[in-house]
Amino acid sequence: MKNGTVKSTALKAAARREDFEALYQRHSREVWALAYARWMNADTAMDVAQEAFLRLWKQWEDGEVILNPRAWLLRVARNLAEDFAKSAFRRNGTHPPQMMNGVQGREALPLENLEREETFGQLREAMAEMSKADREILTLRYALDYDTDRIAETLDINATAVHMRLSRARQRLANRLHANGVHHAP
Repeated sequence: MKNGTVKSTALKAAARREDFEALYQRHSREVWALAYARWMNADTAMDVAQEAFLRLWKQWEDGEVILNPRAWLLRVARNLAEDFAKSAFRRNGTHPPQMMNGVQGREALPLENLEREETFGQLREAMAEMSKADREILTLRYALDYDTDRIAETLDINATAVHMRLSRARQRLANRLHANGVHHAP
């Protein structure tokens, strides 16, 4: 009988790992993008996403039942991204080099791509200057290609508020880009 219990436990653990891996595949990009929208830093976003998934795993290990893992992960990621603002590293004004220098490719780009890269750099700078709420809604809409209903569900607001926030965020982004001399989209 003891051998059957061991097999059952091993099967349950394997099933839980498979469920977790499937959940990670479905939602990791979204969790990462939410954190990226807050800080405009890929490394920080990855740290936040990994921590959110680690906390989910620990909850499962403790036997907690999470009815909507996607919503739980997004809420935890948002909270972790906010907590990052309170960290000593952030408060002291120290930023990783890529935050200060921008992300550059390893190979020289052809001339026609240089202008596009410059425009994307200006876009990143403009986004970094915007409020976290504006970055978040623009990222959900344009980086993740979410429709209004999915954005409303993710942010726990109604569809009318999504349209209003998107419209205002786009206008603020356009104004910043125009002020920085960007007069066309890449």
